[in-house]
Formats: sequence, C-alpha cells, structure tokens
Amino acid sequence: MSSDRYTELIQEVCAIVDIPDVKFVLQTRTLEVEGFEARIEVFDNDPEAVYVNFHFGCITAGRTLHVFRLMLEANLLIYAQEQAQLGLDSDTGGIILLSRLPLTPDVTGEVVTDLLTHYAEHGRYWRTNIIESPDDMFNGLANGDYRWLRG
Repeated sequence: MSSDRYTELIQEVCAIVDIPDVKFVLQTRTLEVEGFEARIEVFDNDPEAVYVNFHFGCITAGRTLHVFRLMLEANLLIYAQEQAQLGLDSDTGGIILLSRLPLTPDVTGEVVTDLLTHYAEHGRYWRTNIIESPDDMFNGLANGDYRWLRG
C-alpha cells in the first residue's frame, strides 16, 4: 500500500470521527475509540492490508490462565472468521485484538470506522465481563459458563 493511500484512509477516518489533528494520528498511528486505544498500522511485508490493534485492558493477577483459555476459545469460535485474533501484550499484560483488513478498493474511512466501532463493542464486553468483573461472575465464565461466547 502506498503511503498516500494510508494517509488518505487515516484522513477519512479522522474526518468521520471528528479528530482535528490528523498529523498526530499519522505520526503515532494511534487514536482513541470509545475509550480504547487503537493503532492502525501498515507493514512493508504486507502492503495490501492495514492492521488494527485494539487494546482492551490489562488482566489482573490470578486470572491470566483462565483469560488465556477464554481468549483461545474466542479466537477459535469468533475471531477466526473475521481475520482477527486476541493476544496478550507481554510488556503490559494487556489484551490486544489484532485484526487484518485487506485493502480492497471498497475499503474507505467509513469501513475502517465501522470496524473500529465494532471492536470497541467487543472491547467493552471483554472489559466489563472478563477484565473488571467481580470474582463470582468471572469464576462462572472461567468454569465453563459459555453464554458469553454467544453474546
């Protein structure tokens, strides 16, 4: 992808979500979406796509193993269909959703904005029901109450 196409795409996204400092977003490749940090990256070894990294929040001590299992289940049952996957940032302990968006001619700033909004909804769900949930609710999820996957 040419840097011009990337710049145009970011300009469109910023115009739609009313971010006036496009230059800052282009420099940092980061913007905030409904309280979540999202990075929109492009890589030389895959110029035909952009990658969106969503930071959902940090896992509290004692929940890591259970959250890994929930992330694996979500990757297999939900995100595999969307060219996305959940992972863990080893530096921060935060849950990250990484999504690859092929840059077909119909991908516009509106498409990217819709994707960001869609994953912000997922992030709210993970934050509320898994990361910040009280122990009894979390233990229900971690012990096999799979209703969360159908949400």
